[in-house]
Amino acid sequence: MESRKPSMKFSEQFEQRFAEMLTHYPTRRSVLVPTLLYAQDEVGFLSPEAIAEIAQRLELTALEVNNVISYYSMLTTKPRGKYNVQICTNIACMLRGGEELLAHCKKKLGIGHKGTTPDGLFSLEEVECIGACSWAPAAQVNYNFHENLTLGQMDQLLEEYKRKGTQ
Repeated sequence: MESRKPSMKFSEQFEQRFAEMLTHYPTRRSVLVPTLLYAQDEVGFLSPEAIAEIAQRLELTALEVNNVISYYSMLTTKPRGKYNVQICTNIACMLRGGEELLAHCKKKLGIGHKGTTPDGLFSLEEVECIGACSWAPAAQVNYNFHENLTLGQMDQLLEEYKRKGTQ
């Protein structure tokens, strides 16, 4: 593969993580998912430029990278809100109010599944499982878990994130 200048500049922290990951995996391709997650955290979504850069670094095609992105629901090629609210509606959460929690968030935020509020503060997703079955219903906001939620607690949670996001 011919060498070229990077099409996208990542932060020094990203570069350090990437270099470190390469030493822990048997092949370059093996670091694809963690690299995509780090890039998404840094950029906010996986832009065509980020995909091209990662593909080049890992000696893959953009199509191969996009195929992996399309498989994992936690990866996105569209911008998300500052706070990505994921509501679990799998069986344990469903039985304890997960679907009601999702419907409540849709109404409160004025967006549907995979929607983003006009101010860019919140995105909302219905997810299959976040591994919190014993503490259902559960939600995850970015990487923070919130369990045993009531509609009132969800309202408080959204207000807290809104306050943090507008400071």
